[in-house]
Amino acid sequence: METSEIFKIKLKITNFPVYIIHNVINSMSINLYNASKATQIVTICHYFCKKQQNMKRIFVSFISLLFAIQIVFAVNPPTRPDEGMWVPVWIENLNYPDMVRLGLKLKADEVYSNTKPSIKDAIVGLGSNEYKPSQGFFCSGVVVSPQGLVFTNHHCGYDAVQQVSTLEHDYLTNGFWATKLSEEIPIDEMTMSFVVRIEDVTGRVLKNVNDSMSISARDKAINKAIKEIENEASEKGKYDVVVKSMFEGNEYYLYVYETYKDIRLVGAPPSAIGKFGGDTDNWMWPRHTGDFSIFRIYTAPDGSPAEYSDKNIPLKPKKYLPVSIKGVEKNDFSMIFGFPGSTHRYITSQGVEQAINQNNPLIVKIRDKKLSIMRSYMDQDPKIKLQYSSKYAQTSNYWKYFIGQTKGLKRWDVYDRKKELENQFMNWVQQDANRQQKYGT
Repeated sequence: METSEIFKIKLKITNFPVYIIHNVINSMSINLYNASKATQIVTICHYFCKKQQNMKRIFVSFISLLFAIQIVFAVNPPTRPDEGMWVPVWIENLNYPDMVRLGLKLKADEVYSNTKPSIKDAIVGLGSNEYKPSQGFFCSGVVVSPQGLVFTNHHCGYDAVQQVSTLEHDYLTNGFWATKLSEEIPIDEMTMSFVVRIEDVTGRVLKNVNDSMSISARDKAINKAIKEIENEASEKGKYDVVVKSMFEGNEYYLYVYETYKDIRLVGAPPSAIGKFGGDTDNWMWPRHTGDFSIFRIYTAPDGSPAEYSDKNIPLKPKKYLPVSIKGVEKNDFSMIFGFPGSTHRYITSQGVEQAINQNNPLIVKIRDKKLSIMRSYMDQDPKIKLQYSSKYAQTSNYWKYFIGQTKGLKRWDVYDRKKELENQFMNWVQQDANRQQKYGT
């Protein structure tokens, strides 16, 4: 099969706008984006196939919390994304024909498969010993070599780089580059997880559920079923597992992960590159930041996940995405994997109103005060500045996010649009007595 499997890297990384980043739920999904022209947006991780006229960019995302690594391939400022969210296990039945039409030259099971190596096996979710896969991932990464080398965003590796930095060896400010394996720095607590498989377990979860049950009885039945499924799938602790509800509890999917705990820092640019623009550039479009950092996964000599040991060896991945320096051509087909954050797509008009007028302003006010307090001490002492750099960046990130979210909700008249949908629904309910009995009036 003729394919062009190339991993593109540039130093002008960008993020999708807020409304796109939070367009997915805590599960693996596929989102389509219009990319009919060549772009200047940058990426850290691309998987291209042959060119196609009037192609669309395809964003394939995995499960996560808060937000994912935003790896974007460029086109001119993007148009609105296609509506919808698709779990990759649906790819062959729902998405594949459209993907082929847009230029994909891979088979469906080369993109996602539970039984043989596929692109999903080159994608990792970043976590920690306390931030486990069942809670989601704070970022994503991609394996780019047969020795377990992983690329992720600079802001995703920021905390790890800060942990191993001192005033004498300030890798956060000056950058770090290991020139050989023995120079790579172990990162305590950091983990990286691969998706082993995803299964639709809706039937099992809802087997003993019916519409006549109370909410508490329904929850009890669902939680019991989920616990049984997770215990069975974990294989006595070999895997991290979680059953996730989707579409407000109408469907349930089992996610099985294999988690590696020996992660080592390989390289990171100076903050002047990796964090260029600071808060001014953050969450903006386009970004101008060299937003990347490099790690390596290590395993026990037999290839199994293991705690840190000097006897461990670099991971031999099932799949990796080789690096290319050929550059990006106009109308190249691109497909991006990642673990994005949770969505509030189904929030009510009252929820939108509360976010705009109460929650978001309060969050911004609290974080603004928190940032001010941290900054007052950080400005006085270089050691404190280094120690609090990651905490400050995390707080600042979502301080600006909630400012932008409020602007976006107002700009797109989300409250009024939600209200209109709710009015349409209630009008539909009123047209039938059975609907009135089921949904209320």
